[in-house]
Amino acid sequence: MDGSAISGDFMSDTFEPGADPRAFRNALGQFGTGVTVITCDSEMGPLGITANSFASLSLDPALVLWSPGKFSKRYPAFCQAQNYAIHVLAGDQLSLGGSFAKDGLDFSVADWERSAEGVPVLKGCLARFECRKVAEHDGGDHAIIVGEVLRVQTSPGAPLIFAQGQYGGFKPQS
Repeated sequence: MDGSAISGDFMSDTFEPGADPRAFRNALGQFGTGVTVITCDSEMGPLGITANSFASLSLDPALVLWSPGKFSKRYPAFCQAQNYAIHVLAGDQLSLGGSFAKDGLDFSVADWERSAEGVPVLKGCLARFECRKVAEHDGGDHAIIVGEVLRVQTSPGAPLIFAQGQYGGFKPQS
């Protein structure tokens, strides 16, 4: 489905997601998201994965969620982790996101250190949420991991955005 399917205030194409999974995925791609790298400690050592499934859940208590795919070889380690960190990438960190999408064990591409809980935390990201897992739910072909935010760190800059299968930046309207 290309952008021409949207006309006015309605979509000209209607379909059932199960009947056309590719069209469903394309429709989801219309929603722009930030890009994150999630890290944890694992039996293999420091582990990272790139994800765009991060969302805020609650301000009080401070809760966030993310959803690792069950098809990922890294899935078991992230589901077992009791502590993890979510890093929001800046517009100039596309290569960092790409690296962790391919290889979750290669931390040579990042400046990092360990948190008080032993979690690998990346330096220089727009925001970092250090979390303790409080719940895990089934989400079809993904899990939904809810974390209590223990610490937050922020830096100035513009976020890396993913939409319509492409990466880009954010330009505020004046």
